[in-house]
Amino acid sequence: MTGTALLALISLGTVGGAHLLSRARWTWRTPRLGIALWQSLGLCWGVATIGALLGVALAPYRKGVLGGIPGLYDDQAAKLDAVHMAALLAAVSLAAVLLVMLMYAVVRVVRARHRHRVLLALVSRRDSAVPGTLVLDHPGAAAYCVPGVRSSKVVVSAGTLELLDRAELAAVLAHERAHARERHDLVLLPFASLRQVFPQFGLVGRCLDAVELLIEMAADDRARSGRPPRELATALLRFAAARPAAAPSGTLGVASADDIPVMARVNRLLEPKPLSRRARLAATAAVPLLAGLPLILMVLPT
Repeated sequence: MTGTALLALISLGTVGGAHLLSRARWTWRTPRLGIALWQSLGLCWGVATIGALLGVALAPYRKGVLGGIPGLYDDQAAKLDAVHMAALLAAVSLAAVLLVMLMYAVVRVVRARHRHRVLLALVSRRDSAVPGTLVLDHPGAAAYCVPGVRSSKVVVSAGTLELLDRAELAAVLAHERAHARERHDLVLLPFASLRQVFPQFGLVGRCLDAVELLIEMAADDRARSGRPPRELATALLRFAAARPAAAPSGTLGVASADDIPVMARVNRLLEPKPLSRRARLAATAAVPLLAGLPLILMVLPT
């Protein structure tokens, strides 16, 4: 039961870790590393929670989590009483719900993007001023990308072309292309599906918000590469002042109307504060540790 007990402790620990990480500000200094930490923490929670439930269910076989599965199959769960059977059903149900909701989120996003691509084919136009970009004849401020497997679309509104100068527009387009190139939409999917599974838990929503902000900061870093950071910073302020509408479902926009995240992004662009070498090394080491430790515990014989 040692491995099962440790898996249970890790599962509880990841909840506390998510609470702390959702309030952390040091991740803003290295958003890509912060995203990797969130991904490993989410994987750690899922594997540890399911593993702990399986460990309790398979305790009568005294061979650990994975080692007890052959015995369960051989005797058709004859050794399991009501408590152990309930733990087994809970583990299987949780795994099934997480997988089904993830697939549901994927299907929903793919359908939303397909509908939006069809709409863009009807109402958008090309503009020589912004090659490789679709333009919507709308006076409001809008800039977003529609990710795709084969091709991604970057979309701006006519209002955006009037709102930003040439340098600011180039920075915004670089930001959106960074979203598409790094497939930030795939990073968000597991967290979005987790919120669908646990909509009543505020912590899950805060986790998604934290990851969304880190993704925007990562795209900001890519966009400012080779150009003055002030260009993107002023573009973000102009967007925030224009109060843009929310990006369409399944897309990633450059800015929202929420002033607090926008100012956080602007401040880090204008006054970057690199993370210390020691903290960076510690966070980097934590990523494989969080992802791998539950898997190691699941193969322990006891």
